[in-house]
Amino acid sequence: MTLSRQTTFAPIREIVARQVLPRLHRARRLPLRISCIGTARYDGLSDADGFDRTVVIGECPSPDDAMTVASQCVARGDVRVGSDDTLRFRPRIMIIQDSDRGLVLAGEVRARIILWQQPVASDAEARRVVTEASRLRGTAFAASGRGDTVSARDYRYRAGLLEARLVDPFWRETATELQRLPQAA
Repeated sequence: MTLSRQTTFAPIREIVARQVLPRLHRARRLPLRISCIGTARYDGLSDADGFDRTVVIGECPSPDDAMTVASQCVARGDVRVGSDDTLRFRPRIMIIQDSDRGLVLAGEVRARIILWQQPVASDAEARRVVTEASRLRGTAFAASGRGDTVSARDYRYRAGLLEARLVDPFWRETATELQRLPQAA
């Protein structure tokens, strides 16, 4: 008599390795922090008199919740630097980071919507993005040295948009999947 092995039950080590550990690892990196990078300036001053500012929007328990909160905040124009009514804030890049400060997703703010950036697909692509962003930051430094603050800010912004694609490897697959889902503002 030969006993056949049942294949309906997975060994406990396989369940732990494939299901439990990834969930625990992800839970350790939560909650997610939503921030917005932009330019602040006081009423009556030109863009050249503005200054870069990062505003913390809040925290969320999941990437899709964070995308929804960020999109709704931008759509309502509800990104403010503080309580000063004479201080204007122009949001430029929305960022979602995990508790280890790893980038989950980022996008360009334009016309009260967020154009989420596609994450890099590989480490080689990430190196190319870093190289180009570094070149732009060097150009920004040179423009700043000449006293051209508006051009310097623009170069830094362009570098920041490139860096928005540098999603932490842990989140790349999730970010790519989120890009495929329709978003309601």
